[in-house]
Amino acid sequence: MENRVFVITGATGGLGQVAARAFAEQGASLALLSTDQDKLDALARDLNLPSDRILTHAVDLLDPDAVRDSAEAVTAKFGRVDALIHLVGGWAGGKTIAESDADEFKFMLDQHAWTTIHLLRAFSPKLAANGWGRVIAVTSPLAKNPSAKMGAYAVGKAAQETLLMTLADEFKGTTITANVIQVMSIDVKGTNKGTSPQEIIAAMLYLCSEEAGKVNGARIPLYD
Repeated sequence: MENRVFVITGATGGLGQVAARAFAEQGASLALLSTDQDKLDALARDLNLPSDRILTHAVDLLDPDAVRDSAEAVTAKFGRVDALIHLVGGWAGGKTIAESDADEFKFMLDQHAWTTIHLLRAFSPKLAANGWGRVIAVTSPLAKNPSAKMGAYAVGKAAQETLLMTLADEFKGTTITANVIQVMSIDVKGTNKGTSPQEIIAAMLYLCSEEAGKVNGARIPLYD
């Protein structure tokens, strides 16, 4: 992945940090996005990459202008964007639809749908201009098969999956792909419950490879 530029959102989260290290080890240059500049700076120090291979950018993904500015900052530094790895998440649940208030649905739609909308609007033209690209998000099987008391979360993830599948169809027949990895939970603490970050990253590395060029619009199941 040398000479490739990877944009990672939620970079300072548990999965985001593992993804950043994995792609850095593969030789990629990184544009790390999060809301906390101090945490981004700490991650950058930990990665210890040459300055020409890393960019940190604090951004509110619910602000379309700020997201657009971040896309311009990435291309201003690196001249290109090769991959968008969207790892911003969040969960709200445990209530029936009747018990849930509007704010819970708004929170889930903001976290999963609106962040994705703003990112795809800002970065997909960069991928198209580049002529090669990968877009990956981590979603949930609940997007397609919701369960009781998970309505708000399922709605947010279903919207996110719909956006990625639409993008995949828009880029069908090109060298740009969009796929999702489905997990029930991410086992950041190593409890052997859920999907480990390493399992998720292994799937991402494959999807970002040349060998996965025909994998487009896929929902990769990584859960029991």
